[in-house]
Amino acid sequence: MTKDLLGRHHAVLPDWLALYYEEPLEITHGEGRHVWDADGNRYLDFFGGILTTMTSHALPEVTKAISEQAGRILHSSTLYLNRPMVELAERIAELSGIPDARVFFTTSGTEANDTALLLATTYRRSNTVLAMRNSYHGRSFSAVGITGNRGWSPTSLSPLQTLYVHGGVRTRGPFAHLDDDAFIAACVADLKDVLGHTRPPAALIAEPVQGVGGFTSGPDGLYAAFREVLAERGILWIADEVQTGWGRTGDHFWGWQAHARSGPPDILTFAKGIGNGMSIGGVVARAEVMNCLDANSISTFGGTQITMAAGLANLGYLLEHDLQGNARRVGGLLRERLRSVAAQVPHVREVRGRGLMLGIELTRPGTDEADPAAASAVLEAARDGGLLIGKGGGHDTSALRVAPPLTLTVAEAEEGAAILESALRSL
Repeated sequence: MTKDLLGRHHAVLPDWLALYYEEPLEITHGEGRHVWDADGNRYLDFFGGILTTMTSHALPEVTKAISEQAGRILHSSTLYLNRPMVELAERIAELSGIPDARVFFTTSGTEANDTALLLATTYRRSNTVLAMRNSYHGRSFSAVGITGNRGWSPTSLSPLQTLYVHGGVRTRGPFAHLDDDAFIAACVADLKDVLGHTRPPAALIAEPVQGVGGFTSGPDGLYAAFREVLAERGILWIADEVQTGWGRTGDHFWGWQAHARSGPPDILTFAKGIGNGMSIGGVVARAEVMNCLDANSISTFGGTQITMAAGLANLGYLLEHDLQGNARRVGGLLRERLRSVAAQVPHVREVRGRGLMLGIELTRPGTDEADPAAASAVLEAARDGGLLIGKGGGHDTSALRVAPPLTLTVAEAEEGAAILESALRSL
């Protein structure tokens, strides 16, 4: 049955629509931190539909909210007042840390970043954008244009002029040998140099922890130092929190809070985990920026009642059960467990990340050369052992991505680590 479905997939869907595994699997249902495939195999899920099933598969509070809302009305568009949308916007605006915040809902992180770019370029009257090397911001035409990751950039055409700066990867590149303070100083100097050679940009967009790039990040305080330079020139800071938001990093509710010395971002984008599988994205910005558009704009499906009901229930559960704290505690245990394994596996260059957002970078033993084949082999071996993980990386990097639902238990973390240990040792 799976082979038949795979053949039908290839017959009607694009060749560039990637599938994991040599023998792709069809996930049919899930519960808690586990999913099952069409053949009845059970897996511990350490990737959550690309960080989207943030809380738990089939979380009763979310499924109940969806069911009850579906019995009333599914959708009416932003042309009508929408109570669940207003209620979720109020909660997100308060949590964002942005003063006088306004919230606009979209259906994905790509669309959220696209909207943020529209706001920034309109507000600043500039189509020049600063972005980070090794970054990923989505698959739309404008989002591809600011993505600093060749593997996810199918065209060089763009409505934007994009300039890339250093800082998103701490342990690679020309500044990797420096200590944290010197690293930040070098990146700030690079930013100032770039600004000296271009017309005034609209914004800097940055993921506090780069997701597709392999869960890499600069030192804490990097974007605070950047913001001081940007603010002097009126340049906006867009924090792409699509993967880092909602407490996943454990130490903070938002990734930008590791860089909070210079205040919150001007614009924050979110998506993925807030819907726990439902399609929700959005933008938060201070009112002056959000209200700068001088033409009509709506969203047909952004903020639709059924997704807002899911988001409200999911956010409420996350806050009431301190899942940020769980990510910090269980994620810390998992990270140290993986580091102890990595010390005995020559292919592992680094275990990095924070909370339940961990990356394992693989290289050819004795070198700094990326080993994509090893990453694929571990992905397959982990699946054979009953564990689903992700992979990523940018220029000359190959990394495994570990991002379980935030309700992960200590026992499940130990189980997953044991499977990963076996998969890594199989190299």
